[in-house]
This record gives sequence, C-alpha cells and structure tokens, in this order.
Amino acid sequence: MANVGLQFQASAGDADPQSRPLLVLGQLHHLHRVPWSYVRGKLQPRVTEELWQAALSTLNPNPTDSCPLYLNCATVAALPSRVSRHNSPSAAHFVTRLVRTCLPPGTQRCILMVCERSDAFASACALARAFPLFTHRSGAARRTEKKTVTVEFFLVGQDNGPVEVSTLQCLANATEGVRLAARIVDTPCNEMNTDTFLEEIKKVGKDLGITPMVIRDEQLKARGFGGIYGVGKAAVHPPALAVLSHTPEGATQTIAWVGKGIVYDTGGLSIKGKTTMPGMKRDCGGAAAILGAFRAAIKQGFKDNLHAVFCLAENSVGPNATRPDDIHLLYSGKTVEINNTDAEGRLVLADGVSYASKDLGADIILDMATLTGAQGIATGKYHAAVLTNSAEWEAACVKAGRRCGDLVHPLVYCPELHFSEFTSAVADMKNSVADRDNSPSSCAGLFIASHIGFDWPGVWVHLDIAAPVHAGERATGFGVALLLALFGRASEDPLLNLVSPLGCEVGAQEGDVERDSKRRRLV
Repeated sequence: MANVGLQFQASAGDADPQSRPLLVLGQLHHLHRVPWSYVRGKLQPRVTEELWQAALSTLNPNPTDSCPLYLNCATVAALPSRVSRHNSPSAAHFVTRLVRTCLPPGTQRCILMVCERSDAFASACALARAFPLFTHRSGAARRTEKKTVTVEFFLVGQDNGPVEVSTLQCLANATEGVRLAARIVDTPCNEMNTDTFLEEIKKVGKDLGITPMVIRDEQLKARGFGGIYGVGKAAVHPPALAVLSHTPEGATQTIAWVGKGIVYDTGGLSIKGKTTMPGMKRDCGGAAAILGAFRAAIKQGFKDNLHAVFCLAENSVGPNATRPDDIHLLYSGKTVEINNTDAEGRLVLADGVSYASKDLGADIILDMATLTGAQGIATGKYHAAVLTNSAEWEAACVKAGRRCGDLVHPLVYCPELHFSEFTSAVADMKNSVADRDNSPSSCAGLFIASHIGFDWPGVWVHLDIAAPVHAGERATGFGVALLLALFGRASEDPLLNLVSPLGCEVGAQEGDVERDSKRRRLV
C-alpha cells in the first residue's frame, strides 16, 4: 500500500464498482440512514436496491461485521454500534481494521464513510493508518502504477450538511501528517538516522517557509545539553537538537511540543536482549508525531506561537558510550548519575523541556515520547498515558483522545511520593528508579518534569506513547491526531475547533481543576 494516494472529496462521483471497487463503512444505524438514491450511482448496475437492503438486514456487528455486495468489488461493513466510555465514539481502531480487511483491491477505489460530523476527523485519521507509506518489498518496487483511494463522507445526525472544502483540506493535511509520522517510524535506522531525520525536519520547514534551528554534536556539549549529547555521543551519526518555530503576529501565548527522537535504542552499555531490541527503530515515535502534527497545524492556521523541539540521538554502543556511574550535567543545571543507560529518553527530553522553558519562554510544554515499556502495562496497547501538573489538561487529553481516536488515559501524578525513587548520593538524581514496581511510567515522566521544576507555573503535559505507536509490526502515526485535536482551539480551522475539548466551559464541567491563572489559559 506504499504507493497509495489518499484523496478526500465532497463527492467521489458515480462509477461501476467493477471498474472502481467500493467500501461503504459506518455504524449500522447510520448505514440505514443512507438513502438508496445516494449510493445507487456507486453500485449500479451490479447491485440492486433489494440487494442493498438485504445486505443491511444481514449485518450483525459483534463488534463488527461485513457483507459483500458484488463479488470482491463492493462491500458494506458495520462498525460497533456502541463503545465503552474509554473508547472513541468513532470506533477509530475498528475503522482501520475494516479498511484493511474489507476494502476491495484495485488501482482506483472508493470508500464511502458514513458518520456524524463530530467523528469525521477521527475516522479520516483512522483511514490513513490503513495505508502505510514505507515498504522495501521487492515486488512493490517493480509495480509502477499509482493507486488511488478516494474517500467521500456521508454525514448523518444534526449537523449533516455537505462537507466543506476547508474541511476536506483539514482532513488531507491531518492524514498526511499521520502517514508522515508512520513512515518515519517504520523506516529502519540504517536509513532513518539523525542526519536523515534532520532532512525530514528541513523538508517540512521548507514547505512551511521556516528555517530550523539546529545544534549538533560538540556544540551540544559546549552549550550544556549534557542529556542529548551523553546519549548520542557514541553513534556514527551525531546527536542534535532541532527546533521549528512558528511565531505569528497577534499570538497570545507560547506553546512548545518536545519530541523524543531516538532513531535507534540498543540500550547503550545497559544493552537490550535479542528479543527486546528488535522494533527499537520506533523509539523516535514522539518526534515523528510532533513533526507530522506541526506541519498540519501550521497549514491549518495556528494562531499562537508554536515551537516543535526535536531531541535526536542514537543510543549506541562504542568506546565513547556513556557508562553506568557517569554523571552528566543537563541543560537545566542539574546533575544526573547514570544507573541505566537504557533509560535514555528522559535524558534527552529533560534537555528539551529545559530549553523550551528557559530559551523559548513557553507557557505550555508538552513532551511526547515512546518512553517506557511499562506504559503498555499501565494503560495498554491502545491508550497513551498522560502525566501532567494540571487536572484540567489531564481531562482535556482524555477528551481529545476520544474525539480524535488517539486514546489517552491518566497516570498517577504525585511527585512528593514518587520522585524519591531517583535519589543519588553523589548527584542531584539518578536517571532510573530504585523500585521498578512503583509506578515506573509515572516516575519516568516526573524525571522530565523535575528539570523545569515541580513548582513551574505553566502547564506541563507528558504523553507516553510507547505501545500505541505501533500495531503489530506497523507504525500507526499515533499522536498526530491527538496534538491537532488537543490544540484545536488555537487553530483557525472549524473542524479542529470542533474536536478540541479545550474552552472556557471545560473547567466547570471537570470539577477538580487547577485555579492558577496561567494553567487555566486555554488555546
């Protein structure tokens, strides 16, 4: 599917399904609201109205179901009719699965997505995950024909008018961001090293008219970025801190997204085993998601200052590798005793959030990372873990996840009980916990927060996406939709405004929220 182009159109037009295969997808009660007159031109002469109605009557989703309408050229598929409170109403994960299994083959194909307007964003991003861009299969290289999947939305419910051109453009930019992030994560380190990742950042910058700021190699050491430098100094391709900055006129606040970009994680001298090292090309998932989201956010008109901070390194083994017992001075001015070189992501992010606070003057700092294997145990394969100093933003992350399909669930935020896990006799802290059974994902996030200070007056949000960054052996592009939805109020785009949970009403609805004025400022 690497050569598949994804197009969003207000109307895909009529076509014989034998020449343009069709998948009609939606919740069953929504599918019943699609009039035959609307789908007739996409199904005739192969499918009659009687056959269409008969197919709908046979569907019994548990949790999903599908029915072929004509050979393998036309299919109707039903999503779960109901989902639990911790799932997305769009049933986004099932959208991806059904597209992968039910979309008929062909070079020109069509998906008719039937949903409510509030679920269109999540559904589009879920569709995009079914069409990864990266492959090195030899057969794919020999196939030169370009495949196209055209997506048309049929909106039901209260706001069921036609899909506007601006909405289609938003969906296109968001899905391009999802597929960009997934491509970077899927690409192995012999290609996606720190040099290559910087080129990806420069491409996005050129597309947006932004020149990235880059600090590399010995410059990192000279300027005090001991975390990023210490992690990446043993690799052939040197570590880097890169920043893309969007500073529009009239901005009222400054937001920084900080991404962990470990292009490969061997574990360093605390080396991983042969079963746990494969897949560590995905350790740049946070930085990849921030790059895809930044591109889409700026294209959709972001009204506030937005900085994308990329902490890039390869955690390698060599004569210059950091050793356990080494002590590094980080950009925050704090010293860290290394007791586990495989706890490297928090070191590079500590430098990144410190830079965002000290040099960029951020009011809101969000870091995103494939930080801990324990995240998958704490919140599972589908839900990212959120840790934040703001109850309001914790609730907003959960709501944004449900609205966009990138699901989120909170971790315990309690530094007064947990941060003592990092106690060191010779430095300000160690980099790994003493007790791995004491909420390790929370502790890992608290390590990052300690480098801006637990009394920092701004909003700090940490998102651990270690498990949902991939499904099986494929990257998901997780995080792009979440960032766009969470910060949708800072966008000029109506659809992103719609899916964003942030607004003046959130605090009253969520009850126990922070009252500090700076933490209450919403995008």
